[in-house]
Amino acid sequence: MKVLVIQTRYGIGDMLIFLPYLKAISQKTGAKVSILAKETSRANELFKDENFLDEVIKLDSTNDKISGFSKLAKVIKSKNFDKVFIFNGSIRYRLLAFFSGIKEIYQYPFFISKDIIFQTAKVFTENYVNKVLSTEPKLNLNPKSIEDAKKKYNLTNNVKNVVLGISASGPTKRWGIENYINLAIKLNKIQNCKFIIAASKDDQKIIDKIKNSKIGENCFSLENLSIQEILPIIKNCDLYIGNDTGFMHISSALGIKSIGIFVDSPAYSYSGYSDNIIAIVPEGETLESTTHDTLGKDKISFDEVFEKSNKYLIN
Repeated sequence: MKVLVIQTRYGIGDMLIFLPYLKAISQKTGAKVSILAKETSRANELFKDENFLDEVIKLDSTNDKISGFSKLAKVIKSKNFDKVFIFNGSIRYRLLAFFSGIKEIYQYPFFISKDIIFQTAKVFTENYVNKVLSTEPKLNLNPKSIEDAKKKYNLTNNVKNVVLGISASGPTKRWGIENYINLAIKLNKIQNCKFIIAASKDDQKIIDKIKNSKIGENCFSLENLSIQEILPIIKNCDLYIGNDTGFMHISSALGIKSIGIFVDSPAYSYSGYSDNIIAIVPEGETLESTTHDTLGKDKISFDEVFEKSNKYLIN
């Protein structure tokens, strides 16, 4: 039995939201699954220590869109898949499965849009596996890598190790860096903390602002590390505080309580799937009303972020 899952959403968070359903399909079919996914989802690194994954087939500029259809169909056909699960409503991927000779095709309803990502995936997968599924992703890591990271980065239990997710996909989605600096200073006055700055090389300016601040000596950053190297570091942490980024979803999937600050993205879609995510939205908004174009980065209550962060650090 050879099984393909097509999951074409862009981000790390998207891929992790689908994790319970990938595992459920693998368990039901009794086969490891292959995933057709964008490289930006980092599926290869995220799922390196999982046993449900066969391979990741990269969806990129050479085989995506209409121009790459025949090339992609040739690749998929050569792998002789028996079943495919298409986690979108695109006719193109239905045709891809058909022309690739896959006999059993399971897919979302055509043209589905503006859905709650985890709810649609849950219903779709439950209809196939015929049982109720949890929406909570649980990402497995090699225990040795966790212990090695703990020693290498001195992530001891006598301090609180806190991930600061200062990055975001755009400036409107990012709570101001001065807020994070002031928050870290205030938290550190209450209990000794080490702050792990979760950001990319593109965020060097704001990384440097934290490093050059009063709290800088309590910080180290992850911008030069791969996702595979970052995972066991985060697993050793006590709390995530930050924007709606891939690092938030990673933290949640690793069982870390995560204070997610949503200012300009769909708060319910990207927090409602996990009990580990404590969402904070702009004043005057709700989980359901906070979405794209909310533009609420200046309406986040600093006191709310501090109080919730302190509460979960104490616990």
